[in-house]
Amino acid sequence: MKKIGFLSFGHWSPNAHSETRSAADFLHQSIDLAVAAEEIGVDGAYFRVHHFARQAGSPFPLLSAIGARTSRIEIGTGVIDMRYENPLYMSEEAGAADLISGGRLQLGISRGSPEQVVDGWRYFGYAPAEGETDADMARRHAEAFLEVLKGEGFAQPNPRPMFPNPPGLLRVEPHSAGLRERIWWGSGSNATAVWAARQGMNLQSSTLKDDETGEPLHVQQRKQIEAYREAYKEAGHTREPRVSVSRSIFALTDDTDRAYFGRDRDSRDQVGMIDDNTRAIFGRSYAAEPDALVELLREDEAIQAADTLLLTVPNQLGVDYNVHVLESILTHVAPELGWR
Repeated sequence: MKKIGFLSFGHWSPNAHSETRSAADFLHQSIDLAVAAEEIGVDGAYFRVHHFARQAGSPFPLLSAIGARTSRIEIGTGVIDMRYENPLYMSEEAGAADLISGGRLQLGISRGSPEQVVDGWRYFGYAPAEGETDADMARRHAEAFLEVLKGEGFAQPNPRPMFPNPPGLLRVEPHSAGLRERIWWGSGSNATAVWAARQGMNLQSSTLKDDETGEPLHVQQRKQIEAYREAYKEAGHTREPRVSVSRSIFALTDDTDRAYFGRDRDSRDQVGMIDDNTRAIFGRSYAAEPDALVELLREDEAIQAADTLLLTVPNQLGVDYNVHVLESILTHVAPELGWR
Protein backbone atom coordinates (compact mmCIF):
# COMPACT_ATOMS: atom_id res chain seq x y z
CA MET A 1 0.00 0.00 0.00
CA LYS A 2 1.22 3.46 -0.86
CA LYS A 3 0.00 6.98 -0.21
CA ILE A 4 -0.47 8.83 -3.51
CA GLY A 5 -0.57 12.61 -3.66
CA PHE A 6 -0.22 15.27 -6.28
CA LEU A 7 2.52 17.91 -6.44
CA SER A 8 1.77 21.19 -8.19
CA PHE A 9 4.39 23.77 -9.10
CA GLY A 10 1.60 26.32 -9.33
CA HIS A 11 2.54 27.74 -12.70
CA TRP A 12 0.47 30.56 -14.11
CA SER A 13 0.99 32.40 -17.35
CA PRO A 14 -1.09 35.05 -19.16
CA ASN A 15 -1.27 33.27 -22.50
CA ALA A 16 -4.09 31.72 -24.46
CA HIS A 17 -2.91 28.12 -23.93
CA SER A 18 -2.94 28.30 -20.11
CA GLU A 19 -5.96 27.58 -17.93
CA THR A 20 -4.21 29.49 -15.12
CA ARG A 21 -3.63 32.95 -16.53
CA SER A 22 -3.24 34.73 -13.21
CA ALA A 23 -2.18 34.04 -9.64
CA ALA A 24 -5.85 34.13 -8.65
CA ASP A 25 -6.62 31.44 -11.24
CA PHE A 26 -3.89 29.22 -9.84
CA LEU A 27 -4.97 29.68 -6.22
CA HIS A 28 -8.68 29.06 -6.77
CA GLN A 29 -8.04 26.12 -9.09
CA SER A 30 -5.63 24.59 -6.58
CA ILE A 31 -8.34 24.60 -3.95
CA ASP A 32 -10.79 23.05 -6.41
CA LEU A 33 -8.25 20.41 -7.45
CA ALA A 34 -7.57 19.43 -3.84
CA VAL A 35 -11.30 19.09 -3.15
CA ALA A 36 -11.80 16.96 -6.27
CA ALA A 37 -8.69 14.90 -5.53
CA GLU A 38 -10.01 14.08 -2.07
CA GLU A 39 -13.31 12.95 -3.59
CA ILE A 40 -11.61 10.43 -5.92
CA GLY A 41 -9.35 9.03 -3.17
CA VAL A 42 -6.05 10.88 -3.59
CA ASP A 43 -4.13 11.02 -0.31
CA GLY A 44 -2.27 14.32 -0.53
CA ALA A 45 -2.22 17.80 -2.08
CA TYR A 46 1.29 19.26 -2.16
CA PHE A 47 2.69 22.50 -3.59
CA ARG A 48 6.15 23.61 -4.63
CA VAL A 49 7.22 27.05 -3.40
CA HIS A 50 9.29 29.43 -5.56
CA HIS A 51 9.83 33.12 -4.92
CA PHE A 52 10.08 35.85 -7.57
CA ALA A 53 8.29 33.54 -10.00
CA ARG A 54 4.84 33.12 -11.53
CA GLN A 55 4.32 30.09 -9.33
CA ALA A 56 3.16 29.22 -5.81
CA GLY A 57 5.03 31.60 -3.52
CA SER A 58 3.02 31.96 -0.27
CA PRO A 59 1.87 28.50 0.79
CA PHE A 60 0.12 29.01 4.11
CA PRO A 61 -2.97 30.94 2.93
CA LEU A 62 -3.46 28.30 0.24
CA LEU A 63 -2.95 25.37 2.61
CA SER A 64 -5.32 26.92 5.14
CA ALA A 65 -8.00 27.41 2.50
CA ILE A 66 -7.65 23.80 1.35
CA GLY A 67 -7.73 22.63 4.96
CA ALA A 68 -11.01 24.46 5.49
CA ARG A 69 -12.60 22.97 2.35
CA THR A 70 -11.50 19.35 2.86
CA SER A 71 -11.65 16.79 5.66
CA ARG A 72 -9.28 13.91 4.89
CA ILE A 73 -6.58 14.71 2.35
CA GLU A 74 -3.07 15.53 3.57
CA ILE A 75 -1.92 19.04 2.64
CA GLY A 76 1.69 20.01 2.29
CA THR A 77 4.62 21.53 0.49
CA GLY A 78 7.48 20.14 -1.49
CA VAL A 79 9.36 22.30 -0.54
CA ILE A 80 9.60 25.63 1.29
CA ASP A 81 13.02 27.24 0.86
CA MET A 82 14.27 27.89 4.40
CA ARG A 83 16.78 30.50 3.22
CA TYR A 84 13.79 32.87 2.97
CA GLU A 85 12.05 32.04 6.26
CA ASN A 86 11.77 33.51 9.74
CA PRO A 87 11.47 30.32 11.83
CA LEU A 88 9.25 31.87 14.55
CA TYR A 89 6.80 33.56 12.19
CA MET A 90 6.72 30.44 10.06
CA SER A 91 5.86 28.33 13.10
CA GLU A 92 2.85 30.58 13.81
CA GLU A 93 1.60 30.29 10.22
CA ALA A 94 2.22 26.54 10.11
CA GLY A 95 0.51 26.04 13.47
CA ALA A 96 -2.56 27.94 12.30
CA ALA A 97 -2.77 26.02 9.01
CA ASP A 98 -2.40 22.71 10.82
CA LEU A 99 -5.13 23.55 13.34
CA ILE A 100 -7.51 24.68 10.58
CA SER A 101 -6.98 21.35 8.80
CA GLY A 102 -7.34 19.26 11.94
CA GLY A 103 -3.72 18.09 11.95
CA ARG A 104 -3.30 17.19 8.27
CA LEU A 105 -0.30 19.39 7.44
CA GLN A 106 2.74 17.59 5.98
CA LEU A 107 5.29 20.35 5.62
CA GLY A 108 8.24 19.86 3.29
CA ILE A 109 11.16 22.25 3.85
CA SER A 110 14.65 22.41 2.41
CA ARG A 111 17.56 24.54 1.31
CA GLY A 112 15.68 25.14 -1.91
CA SER A 113 16.81 25.07 -5.51
CA PRO A 114 18.44 27.63 -7.80
CA GLU A 115 16.12 30.64 -7.77
CA GLN A 116 14.85 33.24 -10.22
CA VAL A 117 17.07 36.03 -8.89
CA VAL A 118 20.59 36.16 -7.51
CA ASP A 119 20.60 35.62 -3.73
CA GLY A 120 16.88 36.29 -3.50
CA TRP A 121 16.84 35.61 0.24
CA ARG A 122 18.80 38.84 0.76
CA TYR A 123 15.76 40.81 -0.41
CA PHE A 124 13.80 39.06 2.34
CA GLY A 125 16.30 40.33 4.90
CA TYR A 126 18.46 37.23 5.41
CA ALA A 127 22.17 36.65 4.93
CA PRO A 128 24.52 33.85 5.97
CA ALA A 129 26.57 34.48 9.07
CA GLU A 130 30.31 34.85 8.72
CA GLY A 131 31.75 31.55 7.53
CA GLU A 132 28.31 30.19 6.55
CA THR A 133 27.02 29.24 3.12
CA ASP A 134 23.42 29.84 2.12
CA ALA A 135 22.85 26.10 2.61
CA ASP A 136 24.21 26.37 6.17
CA MET A 137 21.82 29.27 6.79
CA ALA A 138 18.87 27.20 5.55
CA ARG A 139 19.73 24.34 7.89
CA ARG A 140 20.17 26.79 10.78
CA HIS A 141 16.73 28.24 10.09
CA ALA A 142 15.33 24.70 9.87
CA GLU A 143 16.83 23.69 13.21
CA ALA A 144 15.36 26.80 14.86
CA PHE A 145 11.97 26.04 13.31
CA LEU A 146 12.04 22.46 14.58
CA GLU A 147 12.95 23.63 18.06
CA VAL A 148 10.06 26.11 18.20
CA LEU A 149 7.61 23.43 17.01
CA LYS A 150 8.29 21.46 20.19
CA GLY A 151 6.01 23.94 21.93
CA GLU A 152 8.31 24.65 24.87
CA GLY A 153 8.39 28.11 26.42
CA PHE A 154 11.53 30.19 25.79
CA ALA A 155 10.52 33.88 25.89
CA GLN A 156 10.57 35.96 29.08
CA PRO A 157 7.06 37.33 29.74
CA ASN A 158 6.42 41.03 30.24
CA PRO A 159 5.77 41.70 33.95
CA ARG A 160 3.02 44.15 32.89
CA PRO A 161 1.39 42.36 29.93
CA MET A 162 -1.61 43.64 28.05
CA PHE A 163 -3.33 40.27 28.62
CA PRO A 164 -2.82 37.67 31.37
CA ASN A 165 -0.07 35.14 30.65
CA PRO A 166 0.13 31.47 31.61
CA PRO A 167 2.88 30.74 34.14
CA GLY A 168 6.48 30.37 33.02
CA LEU A 169 8.26 31.20 29.80
CA LEU A 170 6.12 31.80 26.74
CA ARG A 171 6.04 30.06 23.36
CA VAL A 172 4.80 31.32 20.01
CA GLU A 173 1.14 30.69 19.35
CA PRO A 174 -0.82 29.01 17.99
CA HIS A 175 0.95 25.76 18.75
CA SER A 176 -0.23 22.58 17.05
CA ALA A 177 0.75 19.42 18.90
CA GLY A 178 2.15 16.73 16.63
CA LEU A 179 3.23 19.01 13.78
CA ARG A 180 6.91 18.51 14.66
CA GLU A 181 6.58 14.89 13.54
CA ARG A 182 5.10 15.92 10.19
CA ILE A 183 8.03 17.96 8.93
CA TRP A 184 9.89 16.64 5.86
CA TRP A 185 13.28 17.60 4.46
CA GLY A 186 13.66 17.82 0.70
CA SER A 187 17.04 16.25 0.11
CA GLY A 188 19.13 16.46 -3.04
CA SER A 189 22.06 14.39 -1.78
CA ASN A 190 22.87 11.40 0.39
CA ALA A 191 24.59 13.62 2.98
CA THR A 192 21.59 15.88 3.51
CA ALA A 193 19.31 12.84 3.71
CA VAL A 194 21.46 11.55 6.57
CA TRP A 195 21.35 14.98 8.23
CA ALA A 196 17.53 15.02 7.95
CA ALA A 197 17.38 11.56 9.53
CA ARG A 198 19.43 12.70 12.49
CA GLN A 199 17.04 15.65 12.95
CA GLY A 200 14.08 13.26 13.06
CA MET A 201 12.44 14.61 9.92
CA ASN A 202 10.72 12.66 7.16
CA LEU A 203 12.38 12.56 3.75
CA GLN A 204 11.28 14.01 0.42
CA SER A 205 13.31 13.11 -2.67
CA SER A 206 12.29 14.71 -5.94
CA THR A 207 13.10 14.12 -9.60
CA LEU A 208 16.30 16.16 -9.21
CA LYS A 209 19.28 14.86 -7.24
CA ASP A 210 23.03 15.31 -7.10
CA ASP A 211 24.60 12.79 -9.47
CA GLU A 212 26.79 11.00 -6.96
CA THR A 213 27.40 7.65 -8.68
CA GLY A 214 26.45 7.96 -12.36
CA GLU A 215 23.66 5.39 -11.91
CA PRO A 216 20.04 5.98 -12.98
CA LEU A 217 18.11 8.37 -10.75
CA HIS A 218 15.85 5.69 -9.29
CA VAL A 219 18.86 3.61 -8.22
CA GLN A 220 20.60 6.59 -6.63
CA GLN A 221 17.38 7.52 -4.84
CA ARG A 222 16.89 3.99 -3.53
CA LYS A 223 20.40 4.12 -2.05
CA GLN A 224 19.66 7.57 -0.63
CA ILE A 225 16.52 6.21 1.05
CA GLU A 226 18.46 3.28 2.50
CA ALA A 227 21.14 5.64 3.89
CA TYR A 228 18.42 7.84 5.38
CA ARG A 229 16.62 4.96 7.09
CA GLU A 230 19.84 3.55 8.50
CA ALA A 231 20.84 6.97 9.88
CA TYR A 232 17.35 7.45 11.33
CA LYS A 233 17.61 4.14 13.14
CA GLU A 234 21.13 4.89 14.39
CA ALA A 235 19.94 8.24 15.77
CA GLY A 236 17.58 6.37 18.09
CA HIS A 237 14.30 7.82 16.87
CA THR A 238 11.36 5.59 17.72
CA ARG A 239 8.73 6.95 15.33
CA GLU A 240 8.45 5.23 11.94
CA PRO A 241 9.72 7.77 9.38
CA ARG A 242 8.04 8.48 6.06
CA VAL A 243 9.68 8.80 2.67
CA SER A 244 8.26 10.30 -0.51
CA VAL A 245 9.51 10.45 -4.07
CA SER A 246 7.98 12.56 -6.83
CA ARG A 247 7.48 11.51 -10.44
CA SER A 248 5.85 12.72 -13.64
CA ILE A 249 3.59 9.76 -14.56
CA PHE A 250 0.89 9.78 -17.22
CA ALA A 251 -1.35 6.90 -18.21
CA LEU A 252 -2.22 7.32 -21.88
CA THR A 253 -5.89 6.38 -21.98
CA ASP A 254 -7.28 8.63 -24.72
CA ASP A 255 -6.27 10.86 -27.63
CA THR A 256 -5.92 13.92 -25.41
CA ASP A 257 -3.40 12.11 -23.18
CA ARG A 258 -1.45 10.97 -26.23
CA ALA A 259 -1.45 14.47 -27.72
CA TYR A 260 -0.12 16.02 -24.51
CA PHE A 261 2.28 13.34 -23.29
CA GLY A 262 2.74 10.69 -25.96
CA ARG A 263 6.15 12.11 -26.80
CA ASP A 264 7.30 11.23 -23.26
CA ARG A 265 7.19 7.51 -24.06
CA ASP A 266 10.89 7.81 -24.93
CA SER A 267 11.85 9.98 -21.93
CA ARG A 268 15.20 9.28 -20.26
CA ASP A 269 17.11 10.61 -17.27
CA GLN A 270 19.09 13.76 -18.01
CA VAL A 271 22.39 14.87 -16.48
CA GLY A 272 23.66 18.45 -16.28
CA MET A 273 25.13 21.19 -14.11
CA ILE A 274 22.59 23.09 -12.00
CA ASP A 275 25.29 25.50 -10.81
CA ASP A 276 29.05 25.93 -11.22
CA ASN A 277 29.86 23.06 -8.89
CA THR A 278 26.94 20.66 -8.85
CA ARG A 279 26.37 17.89 -11.37
CA ALA A 280 22.77 16.74 -11.09
CA ILE A 281 20.56 14.05 -12.54
CA PHE A 282 16.98 14.82 -13.50
CA GLY A 283 14.59 11.90 -13.63
CA ARG A 284 12.66 10.78 -16.66
CA SER A 285 8.93 11.13 -17.14
CA TYR A 286 6.77 8.02 -17.42
CA ALA A 287 4.11 7.99 -20.13
CA ALA A 288 2.57 4.87 -21.67
CA GLU A 289 -0.64 2.91 -22.02
CA PRO A 290 -1.64 1.54 -18.60
CA ASP A 291 -0.34 -2.03 -19.03
CA ALA A 292 3.04 -0.85 -20.27
CA LEU A 293 3.16 1.86 -17.61
CA VAL A 294 2.67 -0.70 -14.84
CA GLU A 295 5.67 -2.69 -16.07
CA LEU A 296 7.86 0.43 -16.28
CA LEU A 297 6.99 1.47 -12.75
CA ARG A 298 7.71 -2.00 -11.34
CA GLU A 299 11.36 -1.36 -12.25
CA ASP A 300 11.63 1.96 -10.39
CA GLU A 301 13.53 1.02 -7.24
CA ALA A 302 12.95 4.33 -5.45
CA ILE A 303 9.19 4.23 -5.91
CA GLN A 304 9.18 0.72 -4.49
CA ALA A 305 11.26 1.84 -1.50
CA ALA A 306 9.11 4.89 -0.66
CA ASP A 307 5.80 4.85 1.21
CA THR A 308 4.48 7.98 -0.53
CA LEU A 309 4.41 8.88 -4.23
CA LEU A 310 3.81 12.47 -5.33
CA LEU A 311 2.58 12.83 -8.89
CA THR A 312 3.61 16.10 -10.51
CA VAL A 313 0.60 17.57 -12.29
CA PRO A 314 0.44 19.94 -15.28
CA ASN A 315 -1.63 22.51 -13.40
CA GLN A 316 -1.90 24.88 -16.37
CA LEU A 317 -4.08 22.33 -18.16
CA GLY A 318 -6.92 22.96 -15.73
CA VAL A 319 -8.73 21.19 -12.92
CA ASP A 320 -10.79 18.75 -14.99
CA TYR A 321 -7.83 17.41 -16.93
CA ASN A 322 -5.69 17.04 -13.82
CA VAL A 323 -8.47 15.12 -12.07
CA HIS A 324 -8.49 12.83 -15.10
CA VAL A 325 -4.70 12.37 -14.85
CA LEU A 326 -4.92 11.44 -11.17
CA GLU A 327 -7.97 9.20 -11.58
CA SER A 328 -6.26 7.31 -14.41
CA ILE A 329 -3.38 6.40 -12.09
CA LEU A 330 -5.70 5.40 -9.25
CA THR A 331 -7.89 3.31 -11.53
CA HIS A 332 -5.56 1.71 -14.07
CA VAL A 333 -2.11 1.66 -12.43
CA ALA A 334 -2.19 1.68 -8.62
CA PRO A 335 -4.25 -1.52 -8.17
CA GLU A 336 -2.01 -3.48 -10.52
CA LEU A 337 1.07 -2.47 -8.51
CA GLY A 338 -0.50 -3.21 -5.14
CA TRP A 339 -0.66 0.46 -4.14
CA ARG A 340 -4.41 0.21 -3.63
